[in-house]
Amino acid sequence: MELDDRAVVDYLRHHPEFFIRNAHAVEAMRVPHPVRGTVSLVEWHMARARNHINALEENMTLLMEQAHANESLFYRLLHLQSRLVAADSLDEMLMRLHRWARDLGLAGATLRLFPDRWRLGAPSRYTHLALNRQAFEPLRIQRLGQSQHYLGPLNGPELLVVLPEAKAIGSVAMSMLGRDADLASCFSVAATFITISQNRGRSFCRRSR
Repeated sequence: MELDDRAVVDYLRHHPEFFIRNAHAVEAMRVPHPVRGTVSLVEWHMARARNHINALEENMTLLMEQAHANESLFYRLLHLQSRLVAADSLDEMLMRLHRWARDLGLAGATLRLFPDRWRLGAPSRYTHLALNRQAFEPLRIQRLGQSQHYLGPLNGPELLVVLPEAKAIGSVAMSMLGRDADLASCFSVAATFITISQNRGRSFCRRSR
């Protein structure tokens, strides 16, 4: 009877005492190695364990770096919130928001307001902030779905809807504002495509609200 890998694995799984009964044979077993030709089964197992430990250490380092970055971002956003609240006008608030984004290395940031929730018609000086809800809805469904945040690129037609005057945009961080996410949308934009981990991106968007 010819044994296949599955049969061998099943046998060893149901008969773990095999390794005790055949300890010397197990120690003498050798497995292929891409550089050294062959190594002992024990050495091969130890190398796998070391690689696993190294991967865990790398992941821990990345988590610590992300935690530090999130802490820094939290305090930046806390400072931004206090400055926005202290603004004397919408113009000053928008300027402070834009300057904050530039200090982060982004191309800028702005707000777009839904006209059915804000009085943006004449004689308002903020008609340029109006975002047509009907035109925006397909983009919202496509990019945000059930979420209130999106981080990533937008195509040409989408950019014409939300940021018609912007140029050379690689990525956007978009957050819906308001208790029911129906008051406005905040956009932070980058001139080049940026890659941010999903968790960190969500953290950035949530804290930007």
